[in-house]
Amino acid sequence: MDGIVQFFENKTILVTGATGFLAKVFVGKILRAQPNVKMLYLLVRALDNESITQSFREEVIEKDIFRVLRNKLGANLESFIFERVTPISSDISDENFGIKDSILREEMWKEIDIVLNSGATTKNNIVYDVAFGINTYGALHVLNFAKKCIKLKVHLHASTAYVSSEKGGNILESPLHMEDMPKGTTRLDINAEKEVAEEYLDRLRVQGDTNEEITSTMKDLDFKRFLRILQNMLKFL
Repeated sequence: MDGIVQFFENKTILVTGATGFLAKVFVGKILRAQPNVKMLYLLVRALDNESITQSFREEVIEKDIFRVLRNKLGANLESFIFERVTPISSDISDENFGIKDSILREEMWKEIDIVLNSGATTKNNIVYDVAFGINTYGALHVLNFAKKCIKLKVHLHASTAYVSSEKGGNILESPLHMEDMPKGTTRLDINAEKEVAEEYLDRLRVQGDTNEEITSTMKDLDFKRFLRILQNMLKFL
């Protein structure tokens, strides 16, 4: 444990999905156990840079996960956190997370040692293009961003919920390399899936569907594409 804590000393960490449960636990633990962490860049979905501080305060700092630090530091809690934390308005479904500030991007690529990707949606009724943009292209955008970090030591991807179905206990994972697929399965072409979603959206807009109708249709598409992919995988079980 001492070795793990020491590893995070003077490290710069990028965390996606910073307002999610796993990320908040991780950030809270780091700040408690290793106050000498250099910087935590936390990606937060917010309307603008003015609202992000308030959003971060309400969705992260004020939560019970920071109770120990709050009791210890009292009125100094926020100054302690913001000396070590930089919340960034972002969207992982966009390349470079939609960060327009080129100076900030260059600084992140130069300083980041660790990337934790816990940004995802686990909603079961989300529209297909949104889910695909976050859970699939989001992971790809994080990977591409991490490749540009010249000091990178660790890139950890936290899988979305339900990937292990109803299995219990410890579930070990085997290392995968780029382009690897589970034995016997066909490769999923994410660009082809993206084109399917875009074609559906274009067709619905051309025929004049309302926003409510488009949302309903895209939710149906989400379920149909999921079943198609699942059926293809089951053929090899």
